[in-house]
Amino acid sequence: MQNSDAMALTAALLAAAGGLTQRINEGVVARGFEGVRPAHGFAFARLAPDGATVTDLAVHLGVTKQAASQLVDELVRKGYAERRPHPVDARARLVVLTEAGWACTRAAEAAAAEAVGAWADVLGEDGVRALLDGLLRVAPNGPLRPAW
Repeated sequence: MQNSDAMALTAALLAAAGGLTQRINEGVVARGFEGVRPAHGFAFARLAPDGATVTDLAVHLGVTKQAASQLVDELVRKGYAERRPHPVDARARLVVLTEAGWACTRAAEAAAAEAVGAWADVLGEDGVRALLDGLLRVAPNGPLRPAW
């Protein structure tokens, strides 16, 4: 692959990811979840299903522990998460989604399905499956980190 093709692929992947993130966030807001930002969704992805410590969340998001703690404070204040005693480590606190957090997560899943459905209109179902298969080979378990 030539450099120009690699740059075109890079730009297309970044544009697709940015557009997808925006459409999911817009879909969540349209479903009545005000005050959420894409960074919240990236945090929800780590908190579900079993919760996480602030340190775990910081690593997942690629931010400092202080930044992750501020994000958790915001999620708790908005009613999307709560802190609980850690079941194994008495020194740590586990951050888990509340019912409102789970409802927001379900709204994000529905918005993602709509957004990917629009891709299927362009690429076809087989094209979307091929895209998924290829991306899973390239980035099978990468953390979901916001790019802003």
